[in-house]
Amino acid sequence: MESSASLELAKHALLMLGIILAAGTLSGLIARLVRIPDVVMFLLVGMLLGPGLLGLVNIRADSTINQLILIFGSSYILFDGGATIRLKVLKEVWITVVVISTVGVLITAAITGIAAYYFLGVPLIVALLLGTVIASTDPATLVPVFKQVHIKERVAQTVMSESAFNDAMGAILTFAVLGVAIGSGGFSAGDAFVNLLKQSLLGIVIGGVLGYLAAFFIAHEKFGFLAEFAPAVTLMAVIGAYMGADGMHASGFMAVFVFGIMLGNQESLGFKLTKDEDSQLEGYVMTTAFIMRMFIFILLGAQVDFGLISQYLLGGIAVVVVFMLVARPVTVFMCALPDRRAKWSFREMLFMCWTRETGVIPGALAGMLVGMKAPGAQIIASVTFIAILMTILIQATTTRLLAKKLDLLAE
Repeated sequence: MESSASLELAKHALLMLGIILAAGTLSGLIARLVRIPDVVMFLLVGMLLGPGLLGLVNIRADSTINQLILIFGSSYILFDGGATIRLKVLKEVWITVVVISTVGVLITAAITGIAAYYFLGVPLIVALLLGTVIASTDPATLVPVFKQVHIKERVAQTVMSESAFNDAMGAILTFAVLGVAIGSGGFSAGDAFVNLLKQSLLGIVIGGVLGYLAAFFIAHEKFGFLAEFAPAVTLMAVIGAYMGADGMHASGFMAVFVFGIMLGNQESLGFKLTKDEDSQLEGYVMTTAFIMRMFIFILLGAQVDFGLISQYLLGGIAVVVVFMLVARPVTVFMCALPDRRAKWSFREMLFMCWTRETGVIPGALAGMLVGMKAPGAQIIASVTFIAILMTILIQATTTRLLAKKLDLLAE
């Protein structure tokens, strides 16, 4: 009887995965025809298919299959984004990336928290907790957008690198504020800084070592015996980088991003694939990343709780408007303007002010707070979903238009 029940559950899960694949493929085609980022269509289709409307896709946010898709999908998309980063560009803008992904998260969280305190009428510590949850940008959203909307290299790579590097800061800050909220201890700036440094450096080392080894065994002139198995090696290494870093209490997302940078810059390391092998690997990564973001954003849309959102809709919208139009611009100008090495133009900084979509990582943090029954968790989850919907539906869809107006589209 148990095996029969397990079989039925497996068939049900398989049916929903098939529905997601079919709906995702069709919506991806529509997104290409109307020239908008496909993550926007995936989110809308997910909302349509979810329990709130058609009820065709119903995978709980706390289920094992959902967590597996979120972790692996985000890791693979982040690896894909890292592979597009060029070290020569990163050398030029690294100061801005470091400052905006650390100090910038604090600035965004503080301004958003103050807005939440006034517009939602929640205790200050709950408002600050909300600010920290949605302060980090989302690589799973931004990488696909910049894959489809070709922005000038240094701007696109700065925003993508920021989105990868600020996850650790966002998570550390969230749980530091949570500790104060539940009375388990005070906030220590020194401890938080040491923790951030440890997570980041360990993640960079693990991703760098695995990236170098993968490039060595795939593309070395003499020892590259895994060249024909390059797709399998990337899958194995992405899982290894994330799990290895996570097991050492480091940033798994940092590790997979750095792994992608190393593999994407293998020629700089003295390795080179043949043209056919490179084309085959690129096609595989592109297809896999497309499937991953399809699953992530359709599931994210399907899990939108319309009842919860409606409770705090007006206050939530007000907070997100301040978040988008005040917190982000202040953060960008305070962090990028002093970087004399990068010499950012006003148009470039204006574009970076608008591209800061919220997505999987803040959604996962909000879900964890709900599971932990943190103070104000339901309000935080509601406003987080409002932020996800508004930033993806408004900012992602207008990225190409704004880039064109500011003359930042790549040739």
